[in-house]
Amino acid sequence: MRSTQTLRDTQRPSSAWVGWGQWLALITMTVDHVTRYLMPYSWDVGWASSSIGRIAFPLFAAMVAWHALFNTRDPMRYARRILVIGLLAQLPYMSMPRYGFQLNICFTLALGLCWGTLLYELARRSLFTVSTNKHAWGKAIKAWLAVAASLAIWWLVGPWVEYGHRGLLLIPFYMLALQALNQPAETLSERLGATAATLPVLLVAGLMNNSDMAKAFTVATCLAVLLLAAGAASRVPQIAAGARMPRKLWLAWYPGHFAAIAVLLHWPG
Repeated sequence: MRSTQTLRDTQRPSSAWVGWGQWLALITMTVDHVTRYLMPYSWDVGWASSSIGRIAFPLFAAMVAWHALFNTRDPMRYARRILVIGLLAQLPYMSMPRYGFQLNICFTLALGLCWGTLLYELARRSLFTVSTNKHAWGKAIKAWLAVAASLAIWWLVGPWVEYGHRGLLLIPFYMLALQALNQPAETLSERLGATAATLPVLLVAGLMNNSDMAKAFTVATCLAVLLLAAGAASRVPQIAAGARMPRKLWLAWYPGHFAAIAVLLHWPG
């Protein structure tokens, strides 16, 4: 079994699309939140949140899963960075009109990444395989216990995070699909296996929203990412140097735009 780093070095796909994806994710997220929280109901712009706004989460989740698999040496450190952004954003996020307490989407992404990384590492080390060797058998039992514990945490945490249980599933399913699609598929069984790995992503995407329009945009976003992993990523040109997302803007936008919306919502008079 090859190491994670060797796998990333020898089979890492082009990540040029991420530069474009960052801008699209921030723009669609901002459209979603501005139309949802700031626009008067009389303007009847809810369609924007149910269409354009449904691109943001599956795109953020895709970029997190992509980076975890192909671009970072330490996915857990990456998850901690997302969690810090979520902590900074939580106070202005809580000032938005909503029913009950909820943790913002960064918690969904960070916890989904932790879960996906755990499952990926257990599978990569072949720890799920039970053999006659007592040592290997013991490792397999521990691996399955870790999976059971993670499922219990998923069930308990789901109601408290944005997009709930289904949102927490998206990154682990993305990681499964992206890894499968990035592998060479020379036989029919390998191609069918890679295709089957995409189905959980599309199923969760289809179940994630209520309206048909929202479902369509979410599924279409996930399908576009899966096509990128299947080889289309190599055809995406690099974004121009002057148009790249500044790192500070990328890190600050989520808490910053919620803070700006909170000020506009609650400004006296």
